[in-house]
Amino acid sequence: MTQKEKRSKKFKKKLLHKYRLVILNEETFEERFSFKLNRLNVFITSTLFALFLIILTTVIIAFTPLREYIPGYSSTALKKKATQLAYKSDSLQQILTVNEQYLTSIKKVLTGDVQTVDYNKDSIIEVAKTDPSVLIRTSRNDSLLRDAVAKEDKYNPLIAPEVQPYTLFPPVKGTITEAYDSKKKHYAVDVVTVKDAPVKAIAKGTVIFAEWTVATGYVIIIKHENNLISAYKHNATLTKEQGEIVQAGEVIGTVGNTGELTTGPHLHFELWRDGFPINPTSVIDFD
Repeated sequence: MTQKEKRSKKFKKKLLHKYRLVILNEETFEERFSFKLNRLNVFITSTLFALFLIILTTVIIAFTPLREYIPGYSSTALKKKATQLAYKSDSLQQILTVNEQYLTSIKKVLTGDVQTVDYNKDSIIEVAKTDPSVLIRTSRNDSLLRDAVAKEDKYNPLIAPEVQPYTLFPPVKGTITEAYDSKKKHYAVDVVTVKDAPVKAIAKGTVIFAEWTVATGYVIIIKHENNLISAYKHNATLTKEQGEIVQAGEVIGTVGNTGELTTGPHLHFELWRDGFPINPTSVIDFD
């Protein structure tokens, strides 16, 4: 028998050698109970017990609220807060999208990248007869019905009065060097006048923009009644700020030569209604 075989036999003998574990009464030395065991049984039992503890700990960590107290695991309150923050971020994203669309619309108004509609100075009805996009033509029966309803409501105190037209004051007096031309996308009139001449509001309204721009210098935009918007560009100075209410004929700035798109002291004046440009000379006399 080789030395290796002797060692293997001796090792097996140690593993299978039987021992007796006896529990005695310390005072009377009376035997309470005893166990027969060997080293192999003790090793197997200890290993199984350790595996049981590992499995039990894993189950507790994975499926019970106790995992919140273990570093590295998020709590239920934290998850709830994260969900609320996700909803808020989504709402903010929607608000930002709406604001971007609004700013894009304002940019189109300032640059003139919109559809154009020319209003007839004397009568919009005459324009509607030749341009169906301005006013929908109605049938004879529809016209008769409208006249009848109008007569019934003429003296009805419960019906609010119609919006009355009002006079638009010229922002400055001077010579028009470049007229309104929708084909060239020049939705304004350029009026040459004396430098530092006062620029006046054409009607009562609220200032919605009063800032410096690179292309058109100092710009002020006023919103009036009936969704009418007036824009004044290339000013030397502005006397009103955003949010202020101005009266018709009130000074809002002075004529200047500011901005990159200018060739001399003049006022670049635009008039808009419901998102469409209007030829200012059709409603304002600049002479």
